[in-house]
Amino acid sequence: MRTFNVYLAILATGVLTFSGVLIETAMNVTFPTLIAQFNISTVQVQWVTTIYLLMISIIVPLSSYLTKNYSMKNLFTSAIILFILGVSINCIPINFSLLLMGRVFQGIATGIALPLMFSIILTKVPLKNRGMMIGVGTLTTSIAPALGPTYGGLLTSTLGWSYIYIFLLPVLAIAAIIGLYAIPEEPVEKTEKLNLPATLALAVMFSSLLLSFNYFEQPIFWLILVIGIGSVLIFYECNKKNPLLDLSVFQNQPFRSCLFGFLVFQAMLLGVSFIIPNFMQIVFKTSASQAGGMMFPGALVGAVFAPISGKILDRLGAKKPILLGLILSLTGWSLLSLLLASGTIYLIIGCHVLFMIGLGLAYSNLMTVGLSAISVEKQSDGNAVFSTLQQFIGAVSTAFAALILNLSQKSASNPAAGTVIGGKLTLLCLLALLILSFVIIFIRLVVLPAKAVD
Repeated sequence: MRTFNVYLAILATGVLTFSGVLIETAMNVTFPTLIAQFNISTVQVQWVTTIYLLMISIIVPLSSYLTKNYSMKNLFTSAIILFILGVSINCIPINFSLLLMGRVFQGIATGIALPLMFSIILTKVPLKNRGMMIGVGTLTTSIAPALGPTYGGLLTSTLGWSYIYIFLLPVLAIAAIIGLYAIPEEPVEKTEKLNLPATLALAVMFSSLLLSFNYFEQPIFWLILVIGIGSVLIFYECNKKNPLLDLSVFQNQPFRSCLFGFLVFQAMLLGVSFIIPNFMQIVFKTSASQAGGMMFPGALVGAVFAPISGKILDRLGAKKPILLGLILSLTGWSLLSLLLASGTIYLIIGCHVLFMIGLGLAYSNLMTVGLSAISVEKQSDGNAVFSTLQQFIGAVSTAFAALILNLSQKSASNPAAGTVIGGKLTLLCLLALLILSFVIIFIRLVVLPAKAVD
């Protein structure tokens, strides 16, 4: 049997995941263009990102079932085929419905590839190198969203937004070649049956809760919200006998604390990638390439700190990099909330860079500490919980920001004035969550440090 080439396998799945997360936010900077081209509203256009994240949120909980019942090679092959199909559809900008269809295929593919990458890291990489490799892995989910607006803005301003997808095709072809070579076929004995009722309940739950943002001002909002809450209860009951997600990991307090901090960072990462490009284009009339380019310095800094932070954790422990990261993030985001409306590009970039330094130090380390707090037997389930909620919170953050902007634009005298109010309000809401996260993590790491693994 051919040998499993761990690092090439991580590279292939990492490129696939990076590509998926890159176009997650690359489309954010195209929203003003899409609104004009397809004659749609701000709330409607955010579904370009939301439907993609929704698909990931639905597929990722199946990761534990998929990895236990299908070989890594089969999963990688399925992901790359679906991704190329979705990207190919979006290479031809016919109408908004086809654009969303392509995003559905891309979301399913990324939903398979993302947990597969972390599964390879957790099962194939030696323990002594795991912190650094998780840092490299989370590089794809922490840096790609920040690089996306730069990539999308440059292409939208020069060639057109469809080239966001056209330029990905050769990259995906290379990833396919590397992955098919590095990941050999390994025998897998199918031991579990898919919990279909729990899967359907989860899909309805996520879909309903996200749809509620779309219909916030309409009477049907309450019906959708009731369906969403009801599906939560149905999922909880259906999940008991044959767990789709092992919810027992939530009994571990360090896991809960780190998960909360991790999700707050994810919400801020997606939120700022939505707010800044749209804010600069609508309020200060910058081009898509200029607005997207403002995200690049922070993305570059985050790219440097993501793997380094894992190495720091391996050598010095969790407390120093995570707490320092939270402090820097708080400082950068607070300044950004105050200075965004000034429109001073260099100040906004500086605030974003400071925030991304903090995120780079804390983000992946929160995941590492959270997963390390649970037993080895439950780590695949913990990984599924992290990945599922990471994508869902990203969708919620984008939908929330779009809703606040849309409501503010409707109530203000003009779209620019409404965007200023909505942008600042969204930043302040996320700042409140970051402050709460700091308090929780500080208590967990400093006041009540936990050493035991549940």
